[in-house]
Amino acid sequence: MPRFPAVDRSWSDDAVRRIEADGNRSADTHLFAVPLPEHWGVQVYLKDESTHRTGSLKHRLARSLFLFGLVNGWITEGTTIVEASSGSTAVSEAYFAQLLGLPFVAVMTATTSREKITLIEQYGGTCRFVDHASEVYDVAEEVARTSGGHYMDQFTFAERATDWRGNNNIAESIFDQLALEPHPVPDWIVVGAGTGGTSATIGRYLRYHRHATRLAVVDPEGSAFYPAWAEPDSTPVGRPSRIEGIGRPRPEASFVPSVIDAMIQVPDPASVAASRHLRSLTGLHAGPSTGTNLWGVWQLVADLVERGRTGSIVSLMCDSGDRYTATYQDDAWLARQGLDPAGATAVLESFFSTGRWPDDAAG
Repeated sequence: MPRFPAVDRSWSDDAVRRIEADGNRSADTHLFAVPLPEHWGVQVYLKDESTHRTGSLKHRLARSLFLFGLVNGWITEGTTIVEASSGSTAVSEAYFAQLLGLPFVAVMTATTSREKITLIEQYGGTCRFVDHASEVYDVAEEVARTSGGHYMDQFTFAERATDWRGNNNIAESIFDQLALEPHPVPDWIVVGAGTGGTSATIGRYLRYHRHATRLAVVDPEGSAFYPAWAEPDSTPVGRPSRIEGIGRPRPEASFVPSVIDAMIQVPDPASVAASRHLRSLTGLHAGPSTGTNLWGVWQLVADLVERGRTGSIVSLMCDSGDRYTATYQDDAWLARQGLDPAGATAVLESFFSTGRWPDDAAG
């Protein structure tokens, strides 16, 4: 009679339990209503992902990637976790690695904000810096190979690690929280793309549940995502984004253009202007990628107002502006980067005064 080896899954079983228990201790993130003129007939909501334990939307992704790695047997006791990240994903993964007692190495560009680097190190992670965004992939693979570790590869696995049908994903959470609102099925959900995982999850969820909601993805200038969507048969090459966390120099494997109904290119100064405008409008202090979202949101609001339509639009507050005090919140730093938000600020002021989006406004 054949003998079969015993399988000891005690460590991975406990690791999954710890991650699930961490989730059980966490409440859902808030969905804030943004005040708009009542006669516009449009409601805008921001889902505040900065309230996660690690302070950003990437907390959801990191949890999913760890569970995906565990159930696939890629992460075991003592595995070194390696990630290529512009910052926020690395912060969140460092947290979960520390929760499981695993070493963590983040490979990122040297331009990553000091606030994010400090958070990674506070969670016990180590940072490895490269000069160009295109280098992070190969260096992360090399670090994983030489350490005998596991390269999480968010850019490949983000779109498949999260259950797009529901199971408390961000799309399901949005619709649950809108249930008692005047327009519980929004006209649009607006998100950016860093890996493409969030847009893929939301786009698939909308189709699976047959919602009339359309998905708009905003993209910073120079990113390869927009041309990959506009010309599906092309192989576009972009440049490293000046807006941390979104935009890529190449279309990533997790970016699924076919689930996106519209894409909006956003000038970098407009991202900064819109994030600052949000603070003056609501008191919410958000990072620049939230500003990218809002630059698209306000154009969609203007379109509804112009056509005399009522409805709602939902977007995300990706992280807090506190992570960018030395960069996007600093006027001297912006000037050194050639980012002048004054023109875009004037566009926003005009829009909120008239309800119309200026024809000559970029984006």
